[in-house]
Amino acid sequence: MEEKEKKRTGIDEITKCPECGSTQLIRDYERGELICNKCGLVIDDSYIDQGPEWRAFDSEQSDSRSRAGSPMTYTIHDKGLSTDISWKNKDSYGKSIPTRNRAQLYRLRKWQKRIKVSNAAERNLSQALQELERIASNLSIPNDVRESAAVIYRKAVKQNMIRGRSIEGVVAGSIYAACRITNVPRTLDEIASVTRVKKKEIGRTYRIMSRYLKLNILPSKPDDYVNRFCSKLKLSVEARRKASDILKMARENDLTSGKGPTGVAAAAIYIASLSTGERRTQRSVAEVAGVTEVTIRNRYKELTEKLELNVEAAE
Repeated sequence: MEEKEKKRTGIDEITKCPECGSTQLIRDYERGELICNKCGLVIDDSYIDQGPEWRAFDSEQSDSRSRAGSPMTYTIHDKGLSTDISWKNKDSYGKSIPTRNRAQLYRLRKWQKRIKVSNAAERNLSQALQELERIASNLSIPNDVRESAAVIYRKAVKQNMIRGRSIEGVVAGSIYAACRITNVPRTLDEIASVTRVKKKEIGRTYRIMSRYLKLNILPSKPDDYVNRFCSKLKLSVEARRKASDILKMARENDLTSGKGPTGVAAAAIYIASLSTGERRTQRSVAEVAGVTEVTIRNRYKELTEKLELNVEAAE
Protein backbone atom coordinates (compact mmCIF):
# COMPACT_ATOMS: atom_id res chain seq x y z
CA MET A 1 0.00 0.00 0.00
CA GLU A 2 2.80 2.41 0.93
CA GLU A 3 4.71 1.59 -2.28
CA LYS A 4 1.61 2.32 -4.39
CA GLU A 5 1.13 5.61 -2.57
CA LYS A 6 4.76 6.57 -3.19
CA LYS A 7 4.44 5.78 -6.93
CA ARG A 8 1.19 7.74 -7.15
CA THR A 9 2.49 10.85 -5.38
CA GLY A 10 6.08 10.69 -6.54
CA ILE A 11 7.44 10.73 -2.98
CA ASP A 12 9.92 7.91 -3.65
CA GLU A 13 12.02 10.24 -5.79
CA ILE A 14 14.63 8.92 -8.24
CA THR A 15 18.02 10.58 -7.74
CA LYS A 16 20.22 8.53 -10.10
CA CYS A 17 19.95 7.32 -13.71
CA PRO A 18 19.55 3.50 -13.81
CA GLU A 19 21.40 3.36 -17.17
CA CYS A 20 24.57 5.43 -16.67
CA GLY A 21 24.43 6.23 -12.95
CA SER A 22 24.44 10.00 -13.51
CA THR A 23 22.78 12.27 -10.94
CA GLN A 24 22.16 15.06 -13.47
CA LEU A 25 18.42 14.61 -13.96
CA ILE A 26 16.08 17.09 -15.67
CA ARG A 27 12.41 17.37 -14.70
CA ASP A 28 10.26 18.43 -17.66
CA TYR A 29 6.94 19.35 -16.04
CA GLU A 30 5.28 20.30 -19.36
CA ARG A 31 5.71 16.77 -20.74
CA GLY A 32 5.67 15.08 -17.33
CA GLU A 33 9.02 13.40 -17.95
CA LEU A 34 12.14 12.76 -15.90
CA ILE A 35 15.16 12.75 -18.25
CA CYS A 36 18.86 11.97 -17.71
CA ASN A 37 20.94 14.93 -18.89
CA LYS A 38 23.95 12.72 -19.69
CA CYS A 39 22.58 9.80 -21.75
CA GLY A 40 19.11 11.17 -22.59
CA LEU A 41 17.19 8.26 -21.08
CA VAL A 42 13.56 9.00 -20.21
CA ILE A 43 13.44 7.53 -16.71
CA ASP A 44 9.79 8.36 -15.96
CA ASP A 45 7.11 9.49 -18.41
CA SER A 46 4.37 10.13 -15.83
CA TYR A 47 6.17 12.55 -13.53
CA ILE A 48 3.89 14.52 -11.20
CA ASP A 49 4.38 18.24 -10.63
CA GLN A 50 4.27 18.69 -6.86
CA GLY A 51 4.05 22.48 -7.06
CA PRO A 52 0.93 24.69 -7.16
CA GLU A 53 -1.01 25.29 -10.36
CA TRP A 54 -0.82 29.10 -9.88
CA ARG A 55 2.10 31.50 -10.31
CA ALA A 56 3.18 34.27 -7.94
CA PHE A 57 5.64 37.10 -8.61
CA ASP A 58 6.12 38.32 -5.04
CA SER A 59 5.60 37.13 -1.46
CA GLU A 60 2.30 39.00 -1.11
CA GLN A 61 0.79 37.21 -4.11
CA SER A 62 2.14 33.88 -2.83
CA ASP A 63 0.45 34.37 0.56
CA SER A 64 -2.87 35.48 -0.93
CA ARG A 65 -3.08 32.65 -3.50
CA SER A 66 -1.96 29.86 -1.21
CA ARG A 67 -4.88 27.69 -0.09
CA ALA A 68 -3.02 25.24 2.13
CA GLY A 69 -3.41 25.41 5.89
CA SER A 70 -0.77 25.01 8.54
CA PRO A 71 1.32 21.80 8.38
CA MET A 72 0.50 18.76 10.48
CA THR A 73 2.10 18.85 13.92
CA TYR A 74 2.24 16.32 16.76
CA THR A 75 2.36 19.06 19.39
CA ILE A 76 -1.44 19.56 19.09
CA HIS A 77 -3.78 16.79 20.25
CA ASP A 78 -5.61 16.62 16.88
CA LYS A 79 -2.32 17.12 14.94
CA GLY A 80 -3.51 20.56 13.82
CA LEU A 81 -5.96 19.09 11.29
CA SER A 82 -9.15 20.57 12.78
CA THR A 83 -10.59 23.94 11.84
CA ASP A 84 -10.54 26.97 14.10
CA ILE A 85 -12.90 29.94 14.27
CA SER A 86 -11.06 33.22 14.83
CA TRP A 87 -12.05 35.45 17.75
CA LYS A 88 -11.95 38.48 15.47
CA ASN A 89 -15.46 39.59 14.47
CA LYS A 90 -14.53 39.80 10.78
CA ASP A 91 -15.44 37.74 7.74
CA SER A 92 -13.10 36.24 5.10
CA TYR A 93 -12.94 39.60 3.27
CA GLY A 94 -11.86 41.46 6.41
CA LYS A 95 -15.19 43.24 6.84
CA SER A 96 -16.77 43.56 10.27
CA ILE A 97 -19.60 41.12 10.99
CA PRO A 98 -22.95 42.85 11.70
CA THR A 99 -24.00 43.02 15.35
CA ARG A 100 -27.13 40.94 14.73
CA ASN A 101 -25.00 37.95 13.64
CA ARG A 102 -22.42 38.09 16.44
CA ALA A 103 -24.47 36.05 18.93
CA GLN A 104 -24.69 33.22 16.40
CA LEU A 105 -20.94 33.43 15.77
CA TYR A 106 -20.30 33.30 19.53
CA ARG A 107 -22.33 30.06 19.78
CA LEU A 108 -20.40 28.58 16.84
CA ARG A 109 -17.10 29.37 18.57
CA LYS A 110 -18.28 27.81 21.81
CA TRP A 111 -19.42 24.56 20.19
CA GLN A 112 -16.30 24.43 18.01
CA LYS A 113 -14.16 24.59 21.14
CA ARG A 114 -16.21 21.81 22.77
CA ILE A 115 -16.19 19.35 19.87
CA LYS A 116 -12.40 19.70 19.28
CA VAL A 117 -11.91 17.66 22.47
CA SER A 118 -14.48 14.87 22.27
CA ASN A 119 -13.48 12.45 25.07
CA ALA A 120 -11.34 12.07 28.20
CA ALA A 121 -8.35 10.62 26.31
CA GLU A 122 -8.20 13.63 23.97
CA ARG A 123 -8.66 15.98 26.92
CA ASN A 124 -5.69 14.43 28.74
CA LEU A 125 -3.57 14.51 25.58
CA SER A 126 -4.46 18.17 25.00
CA GLN A 127 -3.52 19.02 28.59
CA ALA A 128 -0.22 17.11 28.34
CA LEU A 129 0.81 18.74 25.07
CA GLN A 130 0.04 22.19 26.48
CA GLU A 131 2.32 21.35 29.41
CA LEU A 132 4.97 20.17 26.92
CA GLU A 133 4.80 23.52 25.10
CA ARG A 134 5.15 25.41 28.39
CA ILE A 135 8.24 23.46 29.51
CA ALA A 136 9.84 23.63 26.04
CA SER A 137 9.29 27.41 25.87
CA ASN A 138 10.92 27.94 29.27
CA LEU A 139 13.93 25.86 28.19
CA SER A 140 14.17 27.51 24.71
CA ILE A 141 13.91 24.13 22.98
CA PRO A 142 13.70 24.14 19.12
CA ASN A 143 10.52 23.05 17.30
CA ASP A 144 11.99 19.80 15.93
CA VAL A 145 12.82 18.67 19.48
CA ARG A 146 9.26 19.54 20.59
CA GLU A 147 7.87 17.40 17.77
CA SER A 148 10.11 14.48 18.81
CA ALA A 149 9.01 14.87 22.45
CA ALA A 150 5.33 14.87 21.40
CA VAL A 151 5.84 11.67 19.35
CA ILE A 152 7.54 9.97 22.33
CA TYR A 153 4.70 11.02 24.64
CA ARG A 154 2.09 9.65 22.20
CA LYS A 155 3.96 6.33 22.10
CA ALA A 156 3.97 6.25 25.90
CA VAL A 157 0.19 6.79 25.91
CA LYS A 158 -0.28 3.88 23.49
CA GLN A 159 1.84 1.64 25.72
CA ASN A 160 -0.37 2.64 28.68
CA MET A 161 2.60 4.09 30.57
CA ILE A 162 0.63 7.09 31.88
CA ARG A 163 -1.41 5.03 34.33
CA GLY A 164 -0.08 5.49 37.86
CA ARG A 165 2.25 8.34 36.87
CA SER A 166 1.78 12.09 36.73
CA ILE A 167 1.23 13.61 33.29
CA GLU A 168 3.85 16.27 34.00
CA GLY A 169 6.44 13.63 34.94
CA VAL A 170 5.95 11.68 31.69
CA VAL A 171 6.02 14.93 29.68
CA ALA A 172 9.30 15.93 31.37
CA GLY A 173 10.76 12.47 30.66
CA SER A 174 9.68 12.74 27.00
CA ILE A 175 11.38 16.14 26.64
CA TYR A 176 14.57 14.86 28.26
CA ALA A 177 14.61 11.82 25.93
CA ALA A 178 13.92 13.96 22.84
CA CYS A 179 16.76 16.32 23.79
CA ARG A 180 19.15 13.37 24.10
CA ILE A 181 18.04 11.86 20.78
CA THR A 182 18.39 15.12 18.81
CA ASN A 183 21.75 16.05 20.42
CA VAL A 184 20.30 19.18 22.04
CA PRO A 185 20.82 17.99 25.62
CA ARG A 186 19.29 19.58 28.69
CA THR A 187 20.23 18.42 32.16
CA LEU A 188 17.73 16.87 34.56
CA ASP A 189 18.26 19.84 36.89
CA GLU A 190 17.25 22.28 34.13
CA ILE A 191 14.07 20.36 33.34
CA ALA A 192 13.21 19.89 37.03
CA SER A 193 13.62 23.65 37.62
CA VAL A 194 10.67 24.49 35.31
CA THR A 195 8.37 21.65 36.45
CA ARG A 196 6.76 20.58 39.70
CA VAL A 197 8.38 17.14 39.38
CA LYS A 198 11.52 16.12 41.25
CA LYS A 199 14.70 15.33 39.37
CA LYS A 200 14.69 11.74 40.70
CA GLU A 201 11.19 11.05 39.34
CA ILE A 202 12.04 12.49 35.90
CA GLY A 203 15.13 10.27 35.70
CA ARG A 204 13.16 7.18 36.74
CA THR A 205 10.40 7.89 34.19
CA TYR A 206 13.00 8.48 31.46
CA ARG A 207 14.71 5.14 32.15
CA ILE A 208 11.40 3.25 32.06
CA MET A 209 10.39 4.95 28.80
CA SER A 210 13.72 4.28 27.10
CA ARG A 211 13.48 0.60 28.05
CA TYR A 212 9.85 -0.08 27.11
CA LEU A 213 9.71 2.17 24.03
CA LYS A 214 13.14 0.91 22.87
CA LEU A 215 14.52 4.39 22.32
CA ASN A 216 17.95 4.36 20.73
CA ILE A 217 19.63 6.93 22.99
CA LEU A 218 23.40 7.34 23.16
CA PRO A 219 25.10 8.82 26.23
CA SER A 220 25.48 12.60 26.05
CA LYS A 221 28.97 13.96 25.38
CA PRO A 222 30.70 16.97 26.98
CA ASP A 223 31.00 18.55 23.51
CA ASP A 224 27.20 18.85 23.30
CA TYR A 225 27.19 21.39 26.15
CA VAL A 226 30.12 23.60 25.13
CA ASN A 227 28.32 26.05 22.81
CA ARG A 228 25.37 26.60 25.15
CA PHE A 229 27.49 27.08 28.27
CA CYS A 230 29.90 29.41 26.43
CA SER A 231 26.99 31.50 25.15
CA LYS A 232 25.65 31.93 28.67
CA LEU A 233 29.13 32.93 29.89
CA LYS A 234 29.55 35.30 26.90
CA LEU A 235 32.83 33.74 25.81
CA SER A 236 34.38 34.30 22.38
CA VAL A 237 34.61 31.83 19.49
CA GLU A 238 38.30 31.38 20.31
CA ALA A 239 37.43 30.21 23.84
CA ARG A 240 34.84 27.76 22.47
CA ARG A 241 37.37 26.36 20.04
CA LYS A 242 39.94 26.01 22.82
CA ALA A 243 37.40 24.19 25.04
CA SER A 244 36.59 21.81 22.18
CA ASP A 245 40.31 21.10 21.66
CA ILE A 246 40.75 20.35 25.37
CA LEU A 247 37.80 17.94 25.30
CA LYS A 248 39.21 16.25 22.21
CA MET A 249 42.56 15.69 23.97
CA ALA A 250 40.74 14.46 27.08
CA ARG A 251 38.76 11.97 24.99
CA GLU A 252 41.92 10.68 23.31
CA ASN A 253 43.52 10.17 26.74
CA ASP A 254 40.36 8.45 28.07
CA LEU A 255 39.71 11.12 30.71
CA THR A 256 35.97 11.55 29.99
CA SER A 257 34.66 8.01 30.49
CA GLY A 258 32.82 7.39 33.74
CA LYS A 259 32.48 11.10 34.54
CA GLY A 260 29.51 13.46 34.27
CA PRO A 261 29.58 15.23 30.86
CA THR A 262 28.48 18.58 32.30
CA GLY A 263 31.31 18.57 34.86
CA VAL A 264 33.95 17.76 32.24
CA ALA A 265 32.53 20.38 29.85
CA ALA A 266 32.49 23.00 32.63
CA ALA A 267 36.14 22.28 33.55
CA ALA A 268 37.23 22.49 29.89
CA ILE A 269 35.40 25.82 29.49
CA TYR A 270 36.98 27.10 32.71
CA ILE A 271 40.47 26.17 31.48
CA ALA A 272 39.75 27.71 28.05
CA SER A 273 38.62 30.98 29.66
CA LEU A 274 41.90 31.18 31.57
CA SER A 275 43.99 30.32 28.49
CA THR A 276 42.36 32.98 26.29
CA GLY A 277 42.45 35.71 28.96
CA GLU A 278 38.63 35.80 29.32
CA ARG A 279 38.79 34.78 32.96
CA ARG A 280 35.61 33.37 34.50
CA THR A 281 35.36 32.28 38.13
CA GLN A 282 34.65 28.71 39.12
CA ARG A 283 31.40 29.86 40.73
CA SER A 284 30.06 31.53 37.54
CA VAL A 285 30.91 28.44 35.45
CA ALA A 286 29.37 26.14 38.07
CA GLU A 287 26.10 28.14 38.12
CA VAL A 288 25.78 27.94 34.33
CA ALA A 289 26.66 24.22 34.14
CA GLY A 290 24.53 23.21 37.13
CA VAL A 291 27.41 21.50 38.95
CA THR A 292 29.30 22.29 42.16
CA GLU A 293 32.58 24.20 42.38
CA VAL A 294 34.18 21.10 43.92
CA THR A 295 33.36 19.10 40.75
CA ILE A 296 34.96 21.76 38.56
CA ARG A 297 38.09 21.86 40.77
CA ASN A 298 38.45 18.06 40.65
CA ARG A 299 38.02 17.90 36.84
CA TYR A 300 40.31 20.93 36.44
CA LYS A 301 43.10 19.22 38.36
CA GLU A 302 42.70 15.98 36.38
CA LEU A 303 42.74 17.71 33.00
CA THR A 304 45.65 20.06 33.75
CA GLU A 305 47.80 17.31 35.25
CA LYS A 306 47.11 14.55 32.70
CA LEU A 307 47.19 16.85 29.66
CA GLU A 308 50.05 18.95 31.06
CA LEU A 309 48.23 22.26 30.61
CA ASN A 310 49.94 25.31 32.14
CA VAL A 311 47.13 27.55 33.42
CA GLU A 312 46.69 29.45 36.66
CA ALA A 313 43.37 29.04 38.45
CA ALA A 314 41.22 32.11 39.16
CA GLU A 315 39.38 32.33 42.47
